[in-house]
Amino acid sequence: MSAVVIVVVAVFFLGMGIYGLLAPAALIRPFRIVADSAEARTEIRAVYGGFGVAVAGLLAAAAADVGGMRTGVVVAVGVSLLGMAFGRLVARAVERPSAFYPSWLYFWVEVVGGGALLAAVTW
Repeated sequence: MSAVVIVVVAVFFLGMGIYGLLAPAALIRPFRIVADSAEARTEIRAVYGGFGVAVAGLLAAAAADVGGMRTGVVVAVGVSLLGMAFGRLVARAVERPSAFYPSWLYFWVEVVGGGALLAAVTW
């Protein structure tokens, strides 16, 4: 299994997590969501920020294969990313987002990241 692939995906999650913690309203602005309350920004910090940092930490531990957890973590995160991409396909069928950015850019990030992680399980 390629530790490099795992680290690349971890860096993506770490970047998203830090950005979500520091600038929650800016993170979701491309999706035309307005975080105009402390509760909304708290939710973004939790889901995009804290969760992103936690996943990055898990992937870092998986890259080092701490406690033999590599395969389980990599499969769980890979399937989660593909699940997010599936949600975007459902959105396409129901509402058809009009532009490539941000929805379809992130669709491809999720497909490539999730697919790379699952492929890395066999390397």
